[in-house]
Amino acid sequence: MAILDLVIYPDPLLREKSEPVGEVDDEVRQLVADMVETMYYNEGAGLAAVQVGVLKRIFIADPVLAGGSREDPALVFIDPEILGSEGDQDGDEGCLSFPGIFVPVKRPGQVTIRATNLAGERFEMVGQEILARAFLHETEHMDGVLLIDKVGRIKRQFINRKLRRRAEAAK
Repeated sequence: MAILDLVIYPDPLLREKSEPVGEVDDEVRQLVADMVETMYYNEGAGLAAVQVGVLKRIFIADPVLAGGSREDPALVFIDPEILGSEGDQDGDEGCLSFPGIFVPVKRPGQVTIRATNLAGERFEMVGQEILARAFLHETEHMDGVLLIDKVGRIKRQFINRKLRRRAEAAK
């Protein structure tokens, strides 16, 4: 396994639309293993393949979001489709592609998703609260929709300044 480099906003790759995976093969399984390593190394709760520079419709989530433990395998969603949602929840969201940035985002409280697992089998899952939030956040990544799109103009300017200062300090 390897820790992959994160794609950080404003990299234009984050605005690209990801392509379907189709068949789950060893290359996909290796990518997922590397994504899991990368997510935990960066203390994330979820990660889309585009965030590590791969335009494939894959995302992973920490099993803790589904009521599991860190010892459980990460949740893997290949070629996911949102089937439905209901309810409302407010909460702050962060993103590994926006380090140190958290913004309030209104989302549905329950989301149903269909995806393929690493064994190549289709499955459905219902996510509540934070898992529902992760389903939508990571799926949006695959369509080029970003956290910064969820805020108004003033907040967007603040985020851009903060990220520019952070990038300059890292040089």
